[in-house]
This record gives sequence, C-alpha cells and structure tokens, in this order.
Amino acid sequence: MANDALRQAMISAKLTEQELAEACQVDVKTVSRWVADEGRTPHPRHRWAASEVLGVDEAVLWPDAIRKNVKTGPDREIVAVYPYRSACPKSVWRRLISEAGRELTFAGYTNYFLWLEIPNLRTVLRRKAERGCRVRFLLGDPESDVTRRREELEQVPLTVSTRIKITLDELSKIIDVPGIEVRFGDEHIAMSVFIFDDEMLVTPHLAHLVGHDSPMLHVQRHQEDGLFDRFAYHVAELWNCGRPITITDQQNRE
Repeated sequence: MANDALRQAMISAKLTEQELAEACQVDVKTVSRWVADEGRTPHPRHRWAASEVLGVDEAVLWPDAIRKNVKTGPDREIVAVYPYRSACPKSVWRRLISEAGRELTFAGYTNYFLWLEIPNLRTVLRRKAERGCRVRFLLGDPESDVTRRREELEQVPLTVSTRIKITLDELSKIIDVPGIEVRFGDEHIAMSVFIFDDEMLVTPHLAHLVGHDSPMLHVQRHQEDGLFDRFAYHVAELWNCGRPITITDQQNRE
C-alpha cells in the first residue's frame, strides 16, 4: 500500500521525488520506494530530513516507526533522541509551541536560536499569553561571571552575552503583555529545558560546545515522578531562585 501521507506532503510542499531525494541525500529510487510502500521505514536521519523539508512531523509520515518504538518501562516518556539539537526538525518546535495552551517555558541560557528558527515568534507568544498561556523565559545574566567564563570556553564571535541581549531586545517588544515573565538565573548553564504543556525538549550541554551541537531529548509526560516531572522540578527550582528583571531596567544598564 502506498504512503499517501508522504505523497500528500510532497504535493503540498511542491517537491518532486528527485528534490526530496536531494534534500535527504539519498537516491531518487529510495524515495520512490518510500512513496510506494507505507511499510518501508527510512533511517531516522532520513526521516528527520524529510520531515524538516516537508514541514510535517515524522509521526504523520511514518506512524509505524513511532509505534514500533513505543516503550512500556520507565523510559516510555522518551519520544525521540537527537544527537544534536540542530537535528531536531523545526516542525517539531513549531508544533509544540503552537499546540501549547497552558505553559511555555524557555529555560535556555540565551534562547537566541528561537528567534531565528521560529517565524513570527513574538506574535505567537503574544497571542498565547493573551489567551491565558503562561510564558516564561529563564535567561543567563549577560553581566555575570558564569556568562564570562562560558564565553571564554566557547570562543565564538557571537558571544553568550550578545545572544542573551538579542533575546532581551526581542522580549522588550512583548513584555507589556500580562502572562509573559522573564528572570535571570545562572545555574542552568549546563542544561536547557523547554516546556510545552506536557511535552518538553531537554538539551544537556556538552563541554565547550554551543547548544546546537549538544544532544537533545524529546520527553512527554506519562507518569508521576518520571523523566518529565524530574526535569520540570529542575526548572521550577531554578525559576523560584531566579532574579526577576524588567527589560527596561536591563536595557538601561547597557
């Protein structure tokens, strides 16, 4: 039986089999087999590439691949694992943000990449908050010693403090909306956690590497005191210890 979901996604994206093959770095005959047989499951990296270029979650294109990986033990909350944060399709971020209704928490040290990868993020966050969704940003302090030490380790042109200030500038345009909160905290420098209601993306930062080069877990809550709840506890503790700021005051320091 043909993979109608994949065929329809290609039609919607106006991509030929040859173009999809080039995007996934496979032979066009391989893509033809994907389309012709819904039971043929591509390698994970090819599924991610196809999902990214088509703008459709891999669970829609190859649901059997997801079902085969359903777990029954304590690790059943793990939806997906990516060796690099940058390997996670943008469609996953877009879906998680768009579907969240209660909570959006961005506990990344800079959160800089979000403004590059998510179109119209400011508008989306404003609408979410206006509809009752709690939106929180836990950022590193651009003037702290922790930030300075991290900059010395990374040795990249776009420094940590600069990336934080870009996020602060973006937030300054929507901070007037009730429900949007920002705090400083330095203790999450080694791990970023992004919460979308009952799902989250977690990136433990590897030594000397920036966030997009570190691995990432996609976790969904299924039990009490499971992985989701443990990471949520981590964020809650850091948020409670965080230093509330006003964007205006921060900008005046610069």
